[in-house]
Amino acid sequence: MKKTLLAIAVPAIMAAGSASASINLYDANGVKVDASGAMEIQYISKLADNSEAAFRHDDGDLAFNTTVAITDSVNAVGGIAFKFEDGNTKNDELYVGFASEKYGTVTFGRQLLVADNAGNTKDLEFGGEGLDFVVYEGEQVAKYEFDNGSLYAGVSALLESNGENNDYDVTTGQGDADTIFDGRIGYRVNDDLDVRLYAYEGKDVDAEDINDAFDKSTLQLDINGFNLEADYKWDAFSFAASYGQVEYKESNIANADELTVDIIALSTDYTMGKNVFALGYTRYEGDLTGTAAKYNQDTVYANLTHKFHSNVKGYLEVAVANGEDFEGKEIDFDTAYLAGMEVKF
Repeated sequence: MKKTLLAIAVPAIMAAGSASASINLYDANGVKVDASGAMEIQYISKLADNSEAAFRHDDGDLAFNTTVAITDSVNAVGGIAFKFEDGNTKNDELYVGFASEKYGTVTFGRQLLVADNAGNTKDLEFGGEGLDFVVYEGEQVAKYEFDNGSLYAGVSALLESNGENNDYDVTTGQGDADTIFDGRIGYRVNDDLDVRLYAYEGKDVDAEDINDAFDKSTLQLDINGFNLEADYKWDAFSFAASYGQVEYKESNIANADELTVDIIALSTDYTMGKNVFALGYTRYEGDLTGTAAKYNQDTVYANLTHKFHSNVKGYLEVAVANGEDFEGKEIDFDTAYLAGMEVKF
């Protein structure tokens, strides 16, 4: 979507996830301040075998964003955001930068990577095993984004450093510092077709087990991958398709295990008044060096979303899955279901 100059700061709001609506707090003398927030609660039972239904705090966000006119064509922008899902307050965004309607937006600080927007499935929670670049945000991120309405692109870099002349990991104090480069390029044809490609390269990334492929609870991985996505709208229908591949390899280990994952996702939805009906399928396949069998999972989901108001929605979703682990054994899944409600401003 094309942006007016005073709306250039809105990438900060859009990057805050579901807190995408906003209210204006102040707009005078070239200074604009907006606030946005989201509260979302679910009653959910997951796909994992023997899952039990429970209430889940899925979203709790509060964000403030400002833009200050420096010249007729350049604004200074800044954003600060907080998360509350686990009962604690976490400052997950704190950044500053510059924005130009002609040249794009550059920001620095604690923020989301470009790859945070990767993925176009129409599931609410149960898309199954899917695209996972592991790390999507950081304390020390530089990001540039450009959008002229048709062509859009972005790059970001997480260059972790402790400010000393060494390469120690900032989070754990062990191993090497994380280094991540990612990007996106896309093109829109009218309002009907949108095609884009994400690319991701990470080195010494702090991670946890990925599908039990690695036998450690924490480890450092080299991660390389891409995701190709396409969306098409036709009347009240919309369609989404994507294909991604991600490679994970333990860092700085001789003869390290390597996991290669391929993900295919197809989904569609139909809008009827205030209701949106969606159906989707995800195929996940993981190939681990040294194992004869491939991990695979097929997931089918369906959901219904009702928009009570532009800022209020309720939804239902159900999903089923089947698959095999790296030993060729069938994985047990439960039928997953959820009911949820989101209120945002």
